[in-house]
Amino acid sequence: MALPSFLNRVAAGALVAALSLPLLACAAADVSVAPQYDTTHVYVQNADIDAFVNSFVGTFGGKASPRAVFTVTPTPSKTASQYIQTPVGMLSVFAFQTPVPYGFGLERTGYLVTDIHAATEAAVAAGADVTVAPFDDPIGKDVLIQWAGGINMQLYWHTKAPSYPALHSVPDNRIYISPVSADKFLAQFKQFAHATVVADDKIDGGEIGRAGDAIRRVQLESGFGKMTVFVSDGKLPFPYGRETTGYQVDDMAATLARAAANGVAVLAPPTRTAKGNSSAMVQFPGGYISEIHDAVH
Repeated sequence: MALPSFLNRVAAGALVAALSLPLLACAAADVSVAPQYDTTHVYVQNADIDAFVNSFVGTFGGKASPRAVFTVTPTPSKTASQYIQTPVGMLSVFAFQTPVPYGFGLERTGYLVTDIHAATEAAVAAGADVTVAPFDDPIGKDVLIQWAGGINMQLYWHTKAPSYPALHSVPDNRIYISPVSADKFLAQFKQFAHATVVADDKIDGGEIGRAGDAIRRVQLESGFGKMTVFVSDGKLPFPYGRETTGYQVDDMAATLARAAANGVAVLAPPTRTAKGNSSAMVQFPGGYISEIHDAVH
């Protein structure tokens, strides 16, 4: 009887180890830093960069870094680049002076991480693809990754750690995805970002231009900030689905007035959302589209 008992213990141990593998995968270190270091990537034409930067700062406040021309890709290229710091979110603005190399221009955000290689490994372990492997840039390292559903992001690390004040309000990374890929993406990002689901609701689609239709909206929070995921069939009227970021402001009317004074077009006027706040869609000079909302009242 001793041998079967021993084999039973071995089998039980193997089962426990197998069941523990997903938990070990989820136990990877949190590589996020803080939301004020995460930027929306905006690509504009050279002729539009001044108008765009001025209109964005004029609308939300804050400041832009000095402009410089860099090679920010692992292959030869040149782009004029500026960083915009505002109380409601950050931007990395690129106006390429050469053709944009493969993989670039599709990433929606740049997330600062504590270690580029650990972050890449954590993303791959969570199910991400690496579209452009880690490479050096003038001030650090970067990698481009893609999640289920074709959601592209950049992760970056700085040689000299930046130090920025906390945001007045943290913006939403707004994701549009199909029911086919939604749960897979959510599982991947939750594991990688150590994200918490704040809400997972069925809401009226008026929030994304589909009034009367029920859609799923999932809200997450992590060390990278906020994310709102809209799950739909993709049959969206313009401009919904074209924005990557939603900015929370204290006074919607005052913000839209400043926007208008800075050449920003209102594509969808403020409407009441299922959460009880107001949401509008705007387009800045150069073509950048964003959502603006106030706090839930």
